[in-house]
Amino acid sequence: MKIGIMQPYFFPYMGYFSLIKYVDRFVFFDTPQYINHGWVNRNRVLKQNGSSGYITVPVQKCHRDIAIKDIRISKNFDWREKIYGQLTVYKRRAPYYNNVIEFLHTVLDKDYNHSLANLNIETIKSVCRYLEVETVFDVFSEMDVNISEVSQADEWALEITNAIGGNIYVNLPGGVSFFDREKYIKQNIELQFLQSKLPPYIQRIGHFEKGLSIIDVMMFCNKKEISDMLNAFVIF
Repeated sequence: MKIGIMQPYFFPYMGYFSLIKYVDRFVFFDTPQYINHGWVNRNRVLKQNGSSGYITVPVQKCHRDIAIKDIRISKNFDWREKIYGQLTVYKRRAPYYNNVIEFLHTVLDKDYNHSLANLNIETIKSVCRYLEVETVFDVFSEMDVNISEVSQADEWALEITNAIGGNIYVNLPGGVSFFDREKYIKQNIELQFLQSKLPPYIQRIGHFEKGLSIIDVMMFCNKKEISDMLNAFVIF
């Protein structure tokens, strides 16, 4: 059984969803420390001038070592309307603008009790349903699993994979240097990395801005096209 484990990001890029589609079971790792200016509360979309900019969910002030699952969304800012306003740049360019905005309203307008993790997890699951991507999801903080003591950061994935009966752990390529393969070999777990090819698609801006949020892909591509893109990867 192939296992994927990632922090719950805000409308992540296509490679994140390729990983979800490839694995049999996907765990939202919501207990690590929240990092400012990361991908947990923001992502990139197109701006009017054809470059990229951030859509952001503002969060309440917190101490440095707070876990992702404990981050609260700010109550003092109408961030949803700002995001919808930022996305109007797609209105005249993107053939699926109306469909995507309607979809976003069904997800973002829900009450998540100001929990950023709950918002991200539900939006990722909703994107998967929209794209007809099926896998089994778990939230680490809600799982009743026995994890051995972890001494190094790369052992979390090893211990979680072991605990839920996986024999293959799959990560995105940014973690290649982070993992000690020997640890996984000793535990009879195959360590794989999924490199998405991130195929270009027409954004109607005169060039291609790669690695943007899945929202950008959904704006310009139909479900069949996106499904093909999600399958465009190599495993090493």
